[in-house]
Parts: sequence; structure tokens; C-alpha cells
Amino acid sequence: MGNEFRRDDGVGVEVARVLKTMKLPHVRVIEQTGEGAALMDAWAGAEKVILVDAVLSGQEPGTIYRINAHEQQVPRDFFSYTTHAFSVAEAVEMARTLGQLPPTLIVYGVEGKAFSEGIGLSPIVEQAVQAVLEKIVGEIYAATPE
Repeated sequence: MGNEFRRDDGVGVEVARVLKTMKLPHVRVIEQTGEGAALMDAWAGAEKVILVDAVLSGQEPGTIYRINAHEQQVPRDFFSYTTHAFSVAEAVEMARTLGQLPPTLIVYGVEGKAFSEGIGLSPIVEQAVQAVLEKIVGEIYAATPE
């Protein structure tokens, strides 16, 4: 998810587009802006949800975070730069409060560097895309029925 017209904010969109080309079994890939209410609608009825978005936590650009929403809260300050009206963290916490979290909800955050208007990921975030894809594909195959 994210906004591909705000540089590194488009990392989730890039990951989704690559995943779509892989045609993984039992997997539905959705490109989404990250608006909270739409996220909750998109994951309704899903058994396992994996979200990918850019974060801004002050760590080294390209750093990858994995958060299991059932084990910990998604840090709100990760999404402090967000262009979304209702952030990913807020959507997760709202779903938790309403009892609407999917059975498995994993959030991958990629520390961004450039969030100005423009197209294209910064080189360090582009490098992180492959690592995130490998992690996600590993999770998918670990959970995919035979």
C-alpha cells in the first residue's frame, strides 16, 4: 500500500505489483492507498493478511520491520508522515477494538528516505523490496495448504 507519487511511500505498491506477477496460489494481492477504512474492508473475511507500507521511525533507510498485530501494537509514530487520513496503525487498532482483526495480520514496514512528490523509490528502499518479497513469499509458502 502507499502512494507511488510520493517516492518511498510507494514501496508497498511496488511489492504488490511484483507479487501479482508471481501468481502465487491461494493469494489475492491488492494495491491499496492505505486508507484505514478501505483496509478494513479489504481484509474482511481473510484468514491471513500481510500489509507492506513505508515507515518513518528515524532508523536507517531500508530497514525492514515485521510486526505481528496479534502480538504487539503497530507503532503509530511509524506512520507519522502518512498521506492517509486514517493510518495503518489506526486501522489495525480500530479493527482490534471492533474484534475484526484477521486471524493473522502481519505488517511489514520499510524505513523510507524520500517522501517528496515524485515517482520512483530511493535506491536503498528499492534494495529492500527484494528482501521484503523473500520474507513474504516464505510466509505464504509456510502457510499454503498442499
